[in-house]
Amino acid sequence: MSLAASTGSVHVRAPGKINVYLGVGGRHEDGYHSLATVFQAVSLYEDVIARPADDFSVTVSGVEDNGEVPLDDRNLAMRAAKLLATAVEHRGGVALEIRKSVPVAGGMGGGSADAAAALVACDALWGTGLSPARLHDLAARLGADVPFALHGGTAVGTGRGDQLNPALARGRFDWILVPNERGLSTPVVYERLDLLREEQGALADDPPLSLDVPIPVLQALRSGDPMQLADALENDLQVAALHERPDLAETIRQGVAAGALQGIVSGSGPTVALLCADPETAQDVQSALRETGLDPLHVHGPVPGARIIA
Repeated sequence: MSLAASTGSVHVRAPGKINVYLGVGGRHEDGYHSLATVFQAVSLYEDVIARPADDFSVTVSGVEDNGEVPLDDRNLAMRAAKLLATAVEHRGGVALEIRKSVPVAGGMGGGSADAAAALVACDALWGTGLSPARLHDLAARLGADVPFALHGGTAVGTGRGDQLNPALARGRFDWILVPNERGLSTPVVYERLDLLREEQGALADDPPLSLDVPIPVLQALRSGDPMQLADALENDLQVAALHERPDLAETIRQGVAAGALQGIVSGSGPTVALLCADPETAQDVQSALRETGLDPLHVHGPVPGARIIA
């Protein structure tokens, strides 16, 4: 019997993420880049509620402009639901209600969190009982960030970012996130990075087509020491994101001036992630940035991945 038989719906919550490290390799012939990244799931969540239906539909709340999030097959949660239905030969549909908190086009994997939540919700709704490994395989077909949103915590991602291995991260890391109303397109940022590298005379194998996360990043996470992690923060996409949006550099500067240990563009941006020494310092940084007219959020990590909410 499916969970929906008694409740009528399934509610799943999945976290957004930041990349505490993101190395981008050379572009392959298929247009994709090899990645070496460290994801950390943080306490900013997407909620997806799945209800039985004859067809597939999506509604979205939590966004100022309803046009920001597509409601058709371009929506990753919709694609996740249809992919699962095909995989398990489910003949019905599902009505998905998405309640967004992760910034849209903010480099924090909000759409991927929606997709992960939709997979877990539909699996429970339809009573299909897929194994975590099978759900992971389906998630990997939807995008590089979706498998991580399933698992959460802290993980090393290689390949296209979808080959995951858990990373030991002791303690709690406090972050101030500074969203931006003007989104950044991930493909545009990657294209800009390729152009910048070409202008610098980079060869086809420089940067390499495969790469690893530097040992100091993993050591910093194991130590649980925010100061050590601050020294290891790095994002190869940041130079391209700042080229498209120079104002983000000023946001990082303001955050560090207010007391953050270090700042970084999250993923492809435009969200800025500022690492703080402790919760109290994070609150001080949040207050200082609010006085400049920004809308910062205090979050912490690591947190678990997609989970059913009773």
